Amino acid sequence: MRQLFRFLRPYKASILGILLLIFLQSISSLYLPNLMSKIVDVGVMTGNVGYILKIGLLMLLVALAGVLCSVFAGLLSAKASAGFGQRLRQELFNHIEDFMLHEFDEIGTSSLTVRTTNDVMQVQQFINMLLRMMVMAPLMAIGGILMAVYTDAPLSLTIVFIMPVLALSIYLILHRGFSLFGTIQTKVDQLNRVVRENLIGVRVVRAFDRTADELKRFQLANRELSDVSARAFQVMSALMPLLMLIINLSTIAILWFGGIRVNNGTLQIGSLMAFIQYVTQIMFSVMMVSAMLFMVPRAQASAKRIQEVFDIQPQIVDPVSPSPTPLPPASAPKGLVSFEGVCFRYPGAEKDVLEDLSFQAFPGEITAIIGGTGAGKTTLLSLIPRFFDVTDGCIRIDGIDLREMSQQALRQKIGMVPQKSVLFSGTIAENLRFGREDATDEEIRHAANVAQASEFIDTFENGFDTFLSQGGANLSGGQKQRLTIARAFVRQPAIYLFDDSFSALDFKTDVMLQRALRREAAQSTVILVAQRVMSVKDADRILVLDEGRKVGEGTHRELLKTCSVYQEIVHSQMAEGEIA
Repeated sequence: MRQLFRFLRPYKASILGILLLIFLQSISSLYLPNLMSKIVDVGVMTGNVGYILKIGLLMLLVALAGVLCSVFAGLLSAKASAGFGQRLRQELFNHIEDFMLHEFDEIGTSSLTVRTTNDVMQVQQFINMLLRMMVMAPLMAIGGILMAVYTDAPLSLTIVFIMPVLALSIYLILHRGFSLFGTIQTKVDQLNRVVRENLIGVRVVRAFDRTADELKRFQLANRELSDVSARAFQVMSALMPLLMLIINLSTIAILWFGGIRVNNGTLQIGSLMAFIQYVTQIMFSVMMVSAMLFMVPRAQASAKRIQEVFDIQPQIVDPVSPSPTPLPPASAPKGLVSFEGVCFRYPGAEKDVLEDLSFQAFPGEITAIIGGTGAGKTTLLSLIPRFFDVTDGCIRIDGIDLREMSQQALRQKIGMVPQKSVLFSGTIAENLRFGREDATDEEIRHAANVAQASEFIDTFENGFDTFLSQGGANLSGGQKQRLTIARAFVRQPAIYLFDDSFSALDFKTDVMLQRALRREAAQSTVILVAQRVMSVKDADRILVLDEGRKVGEGTHRELLKTCSVYQEIVHSQMAEGEIA
């Protein structure tokens, strides 16, 4: 928790203002019982109405001052805690944005979502409570004890017996509550994961008629969260009644022993009333602390989970002392991609996914990569934008090792179309401008024409201003693929990466798009991963992978003669008359 307090530094002035206002409020609260005792002992006992009115007016002014201090302290604490939450969320999101795929997999997207929203809110609410109570509760407790002793020292011995009972009660309840609230956050993650998977995969769930099973999964996760929450709140709910019981018993004891002293003439009635007020204030301060401690277990669990995210350092970072990107050798053409003895192994894996892989992809050419499932095609493509770093060897662009370039400079050179079409909620034009913000309307339409997307965009009533739902759920698979391809064309990069990006297209659209691609990317490097031979047979160079190793390289005709793996793929997909 303490590690997150650094986000309160910009609000030092507000915090000092809160401390001052709470101090004044506490002083006013402690002064009121003293004034009340004077009204009773001096004004009421002697029948001095003028004195009663005078002290009563003073009490009214003191109470009003205390209320104003409390209101302004509340406003400042709300502003500071809201600003704390905003800065914490922003910093957490910025940190997550630096994560690579491995870091996302380490925690999980569902858990990251909960930590960025729900957990931050829990800590923010605790900070709001803390800013108001951290001064008031100690001042009220210490001041109440001092004033109680000042009012009647012998009677204040009752406090000596009350405080240990209170402390022990709070400790026993909160000790159990801490562990339960930590478990609650874990169950929230599980519930969020079930909901997210169901919503994302709703088509698959219904297609396989698994709705009943998904309901059971949700019911189980929901019941587990409900059970743990019930146990936690049952434990914590016992705190307030227990405190009230102790306070009431304490009041009875004070009245009993105080009544004896009043009867003996050693204590005045007004002083007894003031003493009860001070003890009540002491108990109230303990109740405030307990209310704050009620939030501590959940806030502590949330803070721990947030700090776990901050403790994860991205494995892929820019050079420590970034220097201007060096110019490529004069002999190296722009966009040349070179793999030099590249090996790669996923963290925690027992064997390499790619082994001793060497090849070059030249500008103005289409380099296609084909192979069976699990051959390492997508992994190979993911290494170029540095989603992962190579385990051995190196990858160069224009003769420069990727690790010597900043990630921003590297990715500005790349236009990537992922295997799974990813679109964002917004208009079609906004999605295409995701490739390049300053793209003109003409450039967007041109990119859509090249990607063979204009034909369906023009059928929409609003054309490029048609609003897409989250993930492009209101489009077909082929339409989504063509939009993601158009987005890459809008970028006009030096290197195009297509990860099985034509799988949802019919053969006619595939052929037309391949021809348009060759014209559009005539000066760029194109690396194309595909499962279908028809998508790669016209490439300038085809790389054949098998279990992470390069087993063939050449044109379609050359590989038909020299590569048995390629021959098997071709014969499994094409008729004899189509092979040549």
